[in-house]
Amino acid sequence: MDKNTQNTLFSSKSTKWATPQAFFDELNKTHKFTLDPCASHTNHKCRKYFTEEDDGLSQSWEGETVFMNPPYGKDIKLWLKKAYEEGQKPGTKVVCLIPARTDTQYWHDYCMNSDKIHLIKSRLKFGDSTNSAPFPSAVVVFDSASNRQTPELTAMGNTGKLLWSLVTVKMAV
Repeated sequence: MDKNTQNTLFSSKSTKWATPQAFFDELNKTHKFTLDPCASHTNHKCRKYFTEEDDGLSQSWEGETVFMNPPYGKDIKLWLKKAYEEGQKPGTKVVCLIPARTDTQYWHDYCMNSDKIHLIKSRLKFGDSTNSAPFPSAVVVFDSASNRQTPELTAMGNTGKLLWSLVTVKMAV
């Protein structure tokens, strides 16, 4: 790994991680995305998208099937809160590609109240990097059409294909 790649991957300077195209394509086969709220004019994954200037956090996502790969910095909790809230609206589904940071408050506040959590086996290679990310990833789904009380837990390969599924049971604490 060259020094420049090391400096980018192992620092908090970069909060933007370009979605691997083949991984997105596999998810898109299942979900048929209509909106990318965390995009730029050069990296958007859907015909309809919001750039940083559009401020996807302030826009409505209602009625859309959303693919969200948010900035991975301290504001990720705001994006997950938005994904959770929008995913409650009629006809709305939000699919989030995020770091699997199960020790964070936002993970327990939002991800554990999702409809599905896909834990990705092995690490993704973001953008055109030849190196894997220094963190594990997950795909979290908020779906207004679901009546689940607890998330379905699955393993997903780094190609975006499901490996197995475990239906969880909500327990009183």
